[in-house]
Amino acid sequence: MTRSVHRTHRIRRTARVAGAGAAALLALSACSSSSDTDADADSAGAPSSSAKLSGQVTVFAAASLKESFTTLGETFEKQHPGTEVTFNFAGSDTLAASITGGAPADVFASASPKTMATVTDAGAAAGTPVTFVRNQLEIATLPGNPGHVSSLKDLTDSGLKVVLCDKTVPCGAAAQKALDASGLELTPVSYEQDVKAALTKVELKEADAAVVYKTDVKAAGDKVSGVDFPESAEAVNDYPITLLKDAPNTDAAKAFIELVRSAEGQRVLTGAGFRTP
Repeated sequence: MTRSVHRTHRIRRTARVAGAGAAALLALSACSSSSDTDADADSAGAPSSSAKLSGQVTVFAAASLKESFTTLGETFEKQHPGTEVTFNFAGSDTLAASITGGAPADVFASASPKTMATVTDAGAAAGTPVTFVRNQLEIATLPGNPGHVSSLKDLTDSGLKVVLCDKTVPCGAAAQKALDASGLELTPVSYEQDVKAALTKVELKEADAAVVYKTDVKAAGDKVSGVDFPESAEAVNDYPITLLKDAPNTDAAKAFIELVRSAEGQRVLTGAGFRTP
């Protein structure tokens, strides 16, 4: 990052002069000195308007943010030539563990406040995380829904191969909360470490259904069919985002977070199926 710095050269006049010409000269010098002081104060209080962002911004983000954040990363690079946004998409708990373990990153966007708390409790966040979107569960089935799944209860049918996210990750915790709310017990054929892995099982026809997010069903297009279920309203996930304390590129990281929370960023996210906070 480069910043424009205005250097001020003050000239001290030590010789005594007489007459009206000298008085005028001293008045001009005083005016110039006052102006320079004001400029110094403005420079200390805020970045220069000509400040330019540059360098790499590393963003650790929940797997469900992959499509929308990739789009926003491309937008950011176009808005700030000389920057490069790199992403690490994975389960939020895995990312939180990496951050608290010392992995270098600038921004963390989690799929739940609980996993974000792992980072804040460890003192790795700079400031208070802010919720920028919300997400809701949906059932992903094989294209055309050949198993005729119409409710969460249908997933308990012994003839169906169902996949869930692991209970330690946000999508798994939300699915379990929905199951508890409906009084249902479900034994999946596998627990996956993030929502994309659960969805992939259905896309590859290795499972008949998976409980994932609405955003993942939408991103999959015709590879899966989506089934809404009312219990999902009991398990809506808030997504918080934060600047990390040891961010290598603080200014660019702040600018990326601003883009995510801006009207433009929110259009991309809601277009992907996320809900505003």
